[in-house]
Amino acid sequence: MTPSDDAGRPLVDPSVLDRLRVELDEDEGYCSMFVGNFIDCLPFRIGKLRLALTTGDLDGAVDAVLSLKTSSQMVGAERLAGLAMDLERSIREKSPRAEPSVALPQLAVNYLRPINQCSRQTLYRLQAQRPPGANR
Repeated sequence: MTPSDDAGRPLVDPSVLDRLRVELDEDEGYCSMFVGNFIDCLPFRIGKLRLALTTGDLDGAVDAVLSLKTSSQMVGAERLAGLAMDLERSIREKSPRAEPSVALPQLAVNYLRPINQCSRQTLYRLQAQRPPGANR
C-alpha cells in the first residue's frame, strides 16, 4: 500500500470517539482532555518522526511511527493511523536489507508529505468535533 491508497479510510471515525467518551466517562471531561492532548502532541510526534527519518535513526523512527500510529488509533484518526502503519511496514521491510542512513530518508520523501497533510486535516476535524466549551 502506498500513502495515496489510504484515502478510503475515514479521516476520523466518530464511533471510536463515542466509545472513548463512554470509556473515559465524558461527564468528567476526560475524553475532551484526551483528544486535546492528542491535538497538542501531534506536531511534536510528526517532528520526531521527521527528524528520525531524515537522519537515518532507525530506533527513533520505529519509536516515532509507533507513537503516531497508536495515538492516532486511540482517537479514531483512521487515515493517519493507516499512513503510520504503512510507514511502519516499510521501515520493517527495508531496514534489514538497506542501510538506515539511506533507506529512511527515502521513506521520508515518500511518506512525510502525506502524513503532514493528513495530520493537518485530522487536527481540523478533531477541533471541529470538540464539544462547545472544551478548554483544549
